[in-house]
Amino acid sequence: MEWQGGGDAGSEARLPQIIEPNEGSQQKSPKTRLVNLLDEVEMHVERLRRDAMKLEEEKDRLLATLDSLRNSEIMIDLGDSERDDVLHSVEHIANRCLTVDILVKTTRDNTQEDALHQVNSFIDGLVKSLQSDPDGTKTRCLAFMNACSPHTHGTADKNFEAAILGCTLDDQKRVKKRLQGLLDYIDEATRFG
Repeated sequence: MEWQGGGDAGSEARLPQIIEPNEGSQQKSPKTRLVNLLDEVEMHVERLRRDAMKLEEEKDRLLATLDSLRNSEIMIDLGDSERDDVLHSVEHIANRCLTVDILVKTTRDNTQEDALHQVNSFIDGLVKSLQSDPDGTKTRCLAFMNACSPHTHGTADKNFEAAILGCTLDDQKRVKKRLQGLLDYIDEATRFG
C-alpha cells in the first residue's frame, strides 16, 4: 500500500491517493490495510515535522547571523552613512526573514508546560546577565548544557537538570540547540568585544 500526497508546491493541490499493490493486499483485512496506510502517513508526518524543525532552526541561524553582523566590530570601521546603509540592509533582511512563520507544535501535559516555563526562565536569566557578566553567563550556560547531556564535561546545574528532565524530548532537543546557539553567540561577542 502506498500513499501519495498532493504533489509539488508549484502544482495544483490534488487529493491524496491510495495505491495498493495487487499482490496480496486484497487478502488482508480492511482494518490491517488501513492500519498499514496510517503507519505510512504517520512516517510522512514525522518527516514533515523534522523538516519544519530544520527550517525553524535555519531561520534562527539566519537571524543570529544578522544580529552578529549588526553588532560586529567591522561596523565600527564604517563611516556614519555606510553604517546606516548596512544597518538598513540588515534590518530589511531581518524583517523579510521574520515574514516566514514556521510553527511545529509540541503536545505537552501541565507538568511538561511548567517544566518548560521553568527552563525558559533559567535561560532568560542567562540572557539578562550576558551584558553585565559575560564570563559568569558562559559558565552557567555550560552548566546548563551539561545538564542536558548524559556525557558531561564539567559540572551540571542540578536545578536546571531537574527542570529539563520534566520537558518533552522535542523540547529538550530545542533547549539544547538554543543553549548551544547562546554559547556560540557569547563566544562570538567576546571574540569581537
